[in-house]
Amino acid sequence: MSTLHDFKIDNLEGKTIDFADYKGKKILIVNVASECGYTPQYAQLQELWDAKSDEMVVVGFPCNDFGGQESGSSEDIQQFCQVRYGVTFPLTQKISIKKDMHPIYEWLTSKAQNGVKDSQISWNFCKFLVNEEGHLINSYASSVSPFEVL
Repeated sequence: MSTLHDFKIDNLEGKTIDFADYKGKKILIVNVASECGYTPQYAQLQELWDAKSDEMVVVGFPCNDFGGQESGSSEDIQQFCQVRYGVTFPLTQKISIKKDMHPIYEWLTSKAQNGVKDSQISWNFCKFLVNEEGHLINSYASSVSPFEVL
């Protein structure tokens, strides 16, 4: 069975995020969007990152699949997140979840791959918590505050 630590993805600047680098830390993965009713959760995600970055990593996955709410370029997304919410946690390249699902999300949403559960992603800001060994703990709906995940 694979773990999240087996995956890599580019960030918004084109540099590689290697999830193996996060061994020993919990990982909170969130599909994010700049024009969503849940966008203010960026502030909570940043607060978690600031408070717990020694034991946990927050990774945002920009996605335009739900309501076209992340239509900007990598530069637009980066600027919006930094200026509006002071985001310093890692943000990946923009991905797809509904069509041509990114392999990381295939793993996150398929019990056959993650060994824990099948999950549906219904909107932006769905959350997935992964343990220190790279195994899925659970998934959470958009309406669940990032603080409630821990």
